[in-house]
Amino acid sequence: RIIRTGRCHWQSVDNPPLSLGVPRQASLAWQLLPDGTQLPRLELDRQESIVLWCSSPWYVDPQTWESGPVALPLDRKQVELFLSIPPLGQKHAPLFWSRFKGYAGDLAFPAPLLDSRVEVVCKPPVPCLRLIAAAAASGPLEGQLVPLVMLSFEYGDARFSMTTDDEEVQRAEKDKVLIVRRDLQAERKFRDTMFELGMHPVTLHPQRPGVTAWTHGTAVEPRWAYFLQENVPQLREEGWQIRIDADFPCRVVEPKGAWSINVSPLGLEPGWFSVELGINVEGKRYSLLNLLESLLKMLPGDDMLESLDLCSVKGRIWVPLPGGGHVALPVERLKAIVGVLIELFDGGAGAGEGVGRVSMPQVLSLLRADPKLEPAWAKGAEKLKRISERLRGFDGVAQVQPPAGLNTQLRDYQLEGLSWLQFLREFQLGGVLADDMGLGKTVQTLAHILLEKEHDRLTRPCLVICPTSVIPNWIAEATRFAPSLRLVRLHGVDRSALLGRLKDADLVITSYSLVSRDAPHLLAQEWHAVILDEAQTIKNHTTRVAQTACKLKANHRVCLTGTPVENHLGELWSQFNFLMPGALGDYKTFGRIFRKPIEKHNDVDRQEVLASRLRPFMLRRTKQQVAPELPEKSTIIRRVELDGDQCDLYETIRSAMQHKVQKAIAEKGLNQCQIIILDALLKLRQACCDPRLVNLEEARAVKSSAKLDALMDMLPDLVEEGRRILLFSQFTSMLDLIETECESRGIEFVTLRGDTTDRETPVQQFQAGEVPLFLISLKAGGKGINLTAADTVIHYDPWWNPAAEDQATDRAYRIGQDKNVFVYKLIASGTVEERMLYLQERKRALAESVFDRRHSGKLGFDESDLALLFSPLGLG
Repeated sequence: RIIRTGRCHWQSVDNPPLSLGVPRQASLAWQLLPDGTQLPRLELDRQESIVLWCSSPWYVDPQTWESGPVALPLDRKQVELFLSIPPLGQKHAPLFWSRFKGYAGDLAFPAPLLDSRVEVVCKPPVPCLRLIAAAAASGPLEGQLVPLVMLSFEYGDARFSMTTDDEEVQRAEKDKVLIVRRDLQAERKFRDTMFELGMHPVTLHPQRPGVTAWTHGTAVEPRWAYFLQENVPQLREEGWQIRIDADFPCRVVEPKGAWSINVSPLGLEPGWFSVELGINVEGKRYSLLNLLESLLKMLPGDDMLESLDLCSVKGRIWVPLPGGGHVALPVERLKAIVGVLIELFDGGAGAGEGVGRVSMPQVLSLLRADPKLEPAWAKGAEKLKRISERLRGFDGVAQVQPPAGLNTQLRDYQLEGLSWLQFLREFQLGGVLADDMGLGKTVQTLAHILLEKEHDRLTRPCLVICPTSVIPNWIAEATRFAPSLRLVRLHGVDRSALLGRLKDADLVITSYSLVSRDAPHLLAQEWHAVILDEAQTIKNHTTRVAQTACKLKANHRVCLTGTPVENHLGELWSQFNFLMPGALGDYKTFGRIFRKPIEKHNDVDRQEVLASRLRPFMLRRTKQQVAPELPEKSTIIRRVELDGDQCDLYETIRSAMQHKVQKAIAEKGLNQCQIIILDALLKLRQACCDPRLVNLEEARAVKSSAKLDALMDMLPDLVEEGRRILLFSQFTSMLDLIETECESRGIEFVTLRGDTTDRETPVQQFQAGEVPLFLISLKAGGKGINLTAADTVIHYDPWWNPAAEDQATDRAYRIGQDKNVFVYKLIASGTVEERMLYLQERKRALAESVFDRRHSGKLGFDESDLALLFSPLGLG
């Protein structure tokens, strides 16, 4: 009746209530104790059961939590008689039994052990693990049902828990007494192995604090999955005995079948899609995005890709399933997916219901990154399906035939560029043609436009926006190579008369400086294509020019630039914001996910993710790759030592400017001191070039200029040798000083500066060989002119941006050059100029990292760089 109340517990109310069990048969037996003594006992068929000697004997089974009556083998008085026999010592058992048999008569009492033996066991321990589920009694997981591992040691038939530390233990086993001598040192090594596996001990029962188990934590911990799949087989190979209970809550399963991706267009957002990734596990489909989101929240560190690597073993990582257990997945596939869809998981945004909102380039990158994905395309995604089929394993595009009306023969790489532009046009994709300077980006673009006209696709005009200085070059090359194109040069004060003729043109050419002014007319026109030449001009996305360019209506957009990245990756984002808005996310997210990790932390994984996403939409060929016939280019660093008054002036300026900059940074912070820093560096660079450039009282007394002296030592010899020389400086006032020196030595020259209105005449004079020297300001001569008559380039002063110097050099080193080109860089030794060379290489590495992940290194700019720039003369 008590049991039927449901409130009857054995030993503690924390244990389950007892239920009524069936009667169990008892038998009489002798129990051998470890000291060799024997006791009479009542034994049940289940040895775990406990007999309660009540008025009517009952049992309690703590394994099944059952209780019920005991069926005795004899009547109660006979059983009581047997149980009343006192303990028998090993020597007394035979004598007792010989006399008791006569007294007991016909009673069916079992005989005691008459010949018990003592055995000594000296075997190595065998570690045994039993994997169970129980409630933890202490620690951070107290009260939680957690997976646990019980550790014990077997010595033959004897087993001991890890909490027993007696060196020698005596045990009774059937008809013999065993003396087991334990190897505690070996047992300690096995316990150390548990720590090495990352487990920690916990108390199993509050009432029995000495009973402990091992755990990794809750069942969702990926370490359990690794333990089951990797550690358990390894331990078994090493001889460990391992038993896993049926209710052990951890399990590991393998995915079955292919991974799938469902792609659906977002109707109100052209160019954006929802993607749902799925895997099949034990016949059930799971959202891979949801699984990844829950996994990434559990991983250590801020870098998701690095964390995946750190938590993977043998190429796999274990992802918890919502219903319990883990699925083993290859980490490289997961990294490819997370790398492409990294914005979904960044900042806790999440995928949401297993569906992610992604841009078209992300979908294409995902399918290229994981070619095994099986896509399912919803209605409206047919165009994206065709693009993905063309781009999977992208190594190039089908070659097209050049236009019949093109008045030149395209080189192989130029024909490849034309085919690539045609591919982009076919699918209304944007792209960056980023060939080296001098490889013919203009002629490839003209061939593309002309091919559109010959195939009757040019129903609207194409718009080319370029720097003012480059407009004559576009007009000249279009007239020369594609004379059938109807041109409109939208430039000059009288251009208003041309605005009404735009729709009748094939090609309209205008400048960046006029885009904002003519915005109402340009935005009203629908364009077949908009092409930005020297596209790095829109590197600042907040300018009116960049914002207006993004609003132009066009079926096809192209950027032409040999330097898509001059200073930082934000410039690349601005160009892709024009080409394909959303391809790189918003500007703030791009900075957090790509720019900061790559530039500040040299994150090669993010660098490769970015390069992979952009690869189909950027085409870059270097001269070394495609023009091996070009003559050799040699770069020579000519170091010049400052001495005397000029050296003292430099050090005076350096010390004063360093103190000024340090004080400003301490008060305002590095980001608020850009103008002060640039002004300080400008004065140092001017002091290196010529003291007369420095607008300070101390400089007026300095009459010597080591670098100008070195230049004038070089020039007469170079002219005498018949060399044709381009000399670049970013300081027009320095060019004035050089002009004066050249005139005094009778060296003929022409000049080109930003205020030069007639650019063609000095170019023609130099190309015709009328003068040996061309003095050019870096900004004015860095683009839009071909000077293949030159065989020598002199950079009088270095510039922060190596791309600007390379562009200037490429005025001479380009297709059509048939002479070896020598490039001299004049550097004031031990000064800020020498340290600028180091920073140039860092910027060059940043630009190249977009195309090739092998280019890496420290890419950012911080206070340690300032310390280098302002270090004393000759140091650093």
